[in-house]
Amino acid sequence: MRGAAATAATAAFLVPASLLAAGPALAHAAQATGRATAQAPAWASAHGTAAPAAVAKKLFGAWLRADRHAASRVATAGAVSTLFSYPFRAPDEFAGCSGNACRFVHTSVRVPGGLDGVLMVVSGSKVTKVYESRHLTKPSAAAKHLFDAWRAGDRNRGLEIASTTAVKTLFRTKHDPKGVKYFFQGCNSEPKGYSCAYSYEGGGMFMHVRGAKSRGYEVTSIGYIAD
Repeated sequence: MRGAAATAATAAFLVPASLLAAGPALAHAAQATGRATAQAPAWASAHGTAAPAAVAKKLFGAWLRADRHAASRVATAGAVSTLFSYPFRAPDEFAGCSGNACRFVHTSVRVPGGLDGVLMVVSGSKVTKVYESRHLTKPSAAAKHLFDAWRAGDRNRGLEIASTTAVKTLFRTKHDPKGVKYFFQGCNSEPKGYSCAYSYEGGGMFMHVRGAKSRGYEVTSIGYIAD
């Protein structure tokens, strides 16, 4: 596509969910939130605590309605701020909860990273943390985001901007703050994308980044070399 058609297509892909609440995304999300009811764990009612799925659905619904007040009743300020800044249209399928972590994923659009949507961490009756697919417009930003996630030991943060393969490769080892120092060397063009390098004593790490400024960049794989 060229000209106005391309611009319109890109804009539709990046429109925030709050502006699409009256459109198809809302209908899909309503179906998605309804699928979670049967997945509430037995311990929830036994301990008098709302099931993570129920709490996550309430926040998701408030977000779709652009109702920050309702969202603040079931989420921390940080979680609300993160969710309401989501750069893509709303995920359209509820993917269930693993323990207290509940996911909403995309089935109709492609977004960067292995998270593929929104992950909410629930504690008691509130969502305390939100992870989400990111729209980063520079290859170096994607590489640094993944590196910072690894340094913090946070896989979900890494999946916001990197494939599951890249995250699995990087997190095979734990970052040692007292170990070798890593130095970012920038990004260079390579076939189909960019290679962003970190050097350290004895070798180097290369993050292979794909994407475009319009749809965002993601780290798809990682390689290493030894001196």
